[in-house]
Amino acid sequence: MQVTQRVLIAADKFKGSLTAVEVAERVTAGLRRVVPGVDVEALPVADGGDGTVAAAVAAGFERHEREVAGPLGQEVTAAFALRGGTAVVEMAEASGLQRLPRGVFAPLTASTYGSGELLRAALDAGARTIVFGVGGSATTDGGAGMLSALGARFLDEDGERVPPGGGGLADLARADLSGLDPRLSAVDLVLASDVDNPLTGPKGAPAVYGPQKGASPDDVELLDAALANLAKVLEAEAGPRAAEYAVAPGAGAAGGIGYGALLLGARFRPGIEVMLDVLGFAPALERTSLVITGEGSLDEQTLHGKAPAGVAAAARAADKEVVAVCGRLALPPEALGRAGIRRAYPLTEIEPDVVKCIADAGPILERVAEQIARDFLC
Repeated sequence: MQVTQRVLIAADKFKGSLTAVEVAERVTAGLRRVVPGVDVEALPVADGGDGTVAAAVAAGFERHEREVAGPLGQEVTAAFALRGGTAVVEMAEASGLQRLPRGVFAPLTASTYGSGELLRAALDAGARTIVFGVGGSATTDGGAGMLSALGARFLDEDGERVPPGGGGLADLARADLSGLDPRLSAVDLVLASDVDNPLTGPKGAPAVYGPQKGASPDDVELLDAALANLAKVLEAEAGPRAAEYAVAPGAGAAGGIGYGALLLGARFRPGIEVMLDVLGFAPALERTSLVITGEGSLDEQTLHGKAPAGVAAAARAADKEVVAVCGRLALPPEALGRAGIRRAYPLTEIEPDVVKCIADAGPILERVAEQIARDFLC
């Protein structure tokens, strides 16, 4: 086998165990334990969900922190990333499930207001292009909270603001978009997501993702009707395009915040494709011969727009060899091959106990990396 001495580590986080940066550090340590002189370049990646800002910062973007509203209205410290005129904003930083107290869900009242505050902060910092990564949300409000933070008003029959969250949109009677921040019309807003669901219906945000956020069957029904009402009211305010956006791919992303972003003129693109562009993956790929990607669980979802599939597709197009690391492997070799991954190395191959794998993911991943080095670098 031809000796490979240049390695690119482009892996996502192992959710609940290791950040993408930590994955790269552990893999590097394992490789160098076997081949001390190996040339390793780390490019942590994300697909638009939680960890997107961290990946951008690891790639050289500057981290900017702001105090914004969390999903329940509490003040939280959230960050966006900026380099030149490009900002990376991650809605989960302000409105993600991780911002809720452990074991607490608020499917009807959680708001995306803080995500709108982050977008406004990026505008204040001079961003001309904003990559808006959405995923991991605690919310199902169709982006109404985000739009409110940017100057929109959502009113009931009495002219009072409707309460925050998707549930309150059932009482929505009128929307006023005239106060939206005028700078939005001059910025290139990119909606980065691995979700192409519409806003409502059987494949919409409430039905598909509501239960993950604590929504009961009755809550799902209420939220679906409330978001349909939001689209109807916005059609009266903004015209037919509001109805078109409701059924467009990505509208249902992150509890419907994708719909709000589309109303702002965002372009929808698969999250991993956007992030690979932003992070400078193409030039890094040119410099390497072996690519190591991965995430916590390699399964059917991986094949539908997740980071490892995007990395593997780009690497295969450049005729580069790809292997993957993961905590758990739930894909057969033929599915990996079709995705462009030559071989996957799960932690459970070394430690079958999943609980121990999660607790000791770092050291086990180093041992996995040692095996990759023996298989591909020696």
